[in-house]
Amino acid sequence: MTEETPGFDEKPDVPSGATSEDAEPKAAPSSSEAGAAPAGDASQNAGLVAQLDQVRTALGERTADLQRLQAEYQNYRRRVERDRVAVKEVATANLLTELLPVLDDIGRAREHGELVGGFKGVGESLEAVATKLGLQQFGKEGEPFDPTIHEALMHSYAPDVTETTCVAILQPGYRIGERTIRPARVAVAEPQPGAQTVKPAEENTEPTADAAEDKESGGPDEG
Repeated sequence: MTEETPGFDEKPDVPSGATSEDAEPKAAPSSSEAGAAPAGDASQNAGLVAQLDQVRTALGERTADLQRLQAEYQNYRRRVERDRVAVKEVATANLLTELLPVLDDIGRAREHGELVGGFKGVGESLEAVATKLGLQQFGKEGEPFDPTIHEALMHSYAPDVTETTCVAILQPGYRIGERTIRPARVAVAEPQPGAQTVKPAEENTEPTADAAEDKESGGPDEG
């Protein structure tokens, strides 16, 4: 009996459980398939960059909207605060305006010495409350007449004034802050017509040195 030698046509041994496809060697990837992966990564990166730019643009727009809303809110708060203060000032001025006749009566009673007893305490308490609310009295004798805060009820001329001057306060004026709620009612005096408001320079009555010498010598030499 002769021994059989395996020839080239015989298939190699295949492990049990393996298919014929496993026994066949895999072909190397082609150059086109190898370059497909980097090209896909580049396109994916470009898409991510585009999305990032869109997000940044949207974020910038939302930030600008937020800043604009914040500025509008601050302006609104300032307007509300300004209106609130104005309404408070108007209400206070209206209340104190109604109390001015009472304050005038208290002032007249004080001038006549009638502000005594319990009436004195009530009057001083009312004046203190008005002052606390911001009421200020103005108008003094001798101050220059200002038509923006004074109301002239009487007019006269006086030789001892150099400008229109308040010579008597008939009714004091009142203000709240910079707001005048009643002008001071006054009597004014103007300079006397034709009177000199500026005194001329006093003449030097002392004799000069030359005049003294002439006096001692009997006068200047006659030519």
